[in-house]
Amino acid sequence: MMQKYVGHTVTIIYQDKSGAFSKRRIRVLAVEGGKIKAHCYAAGAPRLFLAERIMAVQPVASVS
Repeated sequence: MMQKYVGHTVTIIYQDKSGAFSKRRIRVLAVEGGKIKAHCYAAGAPRLFLAERIMAVQPVASVS
């Protein structure tokens, strides 16, 4: 599902291990074995997300 977004910015709804939901804007860097390596714009740092915890994905339109 996320492989097609490699190199692109998307908004995700993510559920963490405690069950809390968050909305994040990320740039997908790689997808490997159910894990998404991404740059999280809110954190300003690389993050690792589990694909099974991503509830929704929305591509972000590029700004020209």
